[in-house]
Amino acid sequence: MEKLNRRKSPKVYKNKKLNSANFGTYNLNDYQVFLQLISMIGGVDETGKYLQPQELQREYTLTAKEFSRQFGVELDGAYTTLKRVAKKLTETSITLEKPELFETWHIALCAEAKYNHKQGSLSIEFTPNIMPYLAQVKQKFVLYNLKEIANFGSLYSTRLYELIQEFKDTGYIIKSVTQLRETFAVGKKFKLYNDFKRFTFAHAVEEINSQYEMNLRFEELKDGRKVVAIRFEFTPSHTGQGYNPATKQMVNVTVKPPRKIKNDQQELNLKPSIAKRISGTVLKTITTPEVHQAIKSGEPILPAAKKARERRTTTVKKIVEDISKTSTEVKEIINAFMEEGLTETQATIKAIKLKLI
Repeated sequence: MEKLNRRKSPKVYKNKKLNSANFGTYNLNDYQVFLQLISMIGGVDETGKYLQPQELQREYTLTAKEFSRQFGVELDGAYTTLKRVAKKLTETSITLEKPELFETWHIALCAEAKYNHKQGSLSIEFTPNIMPYLAQVKQKFVLYNLKEIANFGSLYSTRLYELIQEFKDTGYIIKSVTQLRETFAVGKKFKLYNDFKRFTFAHAVEEINSQYEMNLRFEELKDGRKVVAIRFEFTPSHTGQGYNPATKQMVNVTVKPPRKIKNDQQELNLKPSIAKRISGTVLKTITTPEVHQAIKSGEPILPAAKKARERRTTTVKKIVEDISKTSTEVKEIINAFMEEGLTETQATIKAIKLKLI
């Protein structure tokens, strides 16, 4: 078996035809499970060579803990989701339009799926027919980091963001209302156009803009008084040169509009050791004088003071966890740029310029 070059940041690769396919009754969590599963495929060997569909592994296992951590889903909800999706993955086919052949294809996604109750995990086997749409082929694939869509609360936001990635270099997309209805898989819902607009792409545009410096907007294209298509405009991505250490060659690197930094985000790259020192300092300063005196003298801590100490200790632990979490996110961003051949200093400078940290 070929050795795969697995990246630290899970990436989604999929054929452009699959990108606009109808996923039927999938809800947001169902679709997130599918994306996380295909992000495990990889598809590049240690020399940087793209693997053919028949060379790719077809069996993968996703745990509830991994899904919960990736998408911020409560663990109990993650167990429920994986259990439900196990059945849906084998029963649902993906609809692909093949206009060049004047055909509509229905392709089964998984040949087998099983939920392990003891381990809280989902194990699947992709069908041979779906693998060509999940293998990396230049010019035919959509690529993005899985974490880019992890915070979206709507399936329509995720699907529209994927369409943007397909046309990220042009700065605009034009889709007919019929195509959007198919991609969003609304079925018989939202029969009135205004309802369809309000609950799908208008909401998606608002949510994407709330998270990215993309300036995404849309224009309705009409035939008479009827809206027949939507033109989406956005800040395009641009391409630069980066060094790939695996192939030892210069490669094109796509720089996308950066994520917005919220006021409550910590921007300092604090190491765990620093976080621990902060926790010790804060504990000393917020513990009540009564508790300090009791500890020094060896006397029993009064029940009220003990409760106060426990409450404050819990608060500090949460602060430290938040700091450590932010530190990890910053490191992931820097590591992602270092994978493009930059030094740590260069990667940090680039991340700061793009307002990612």
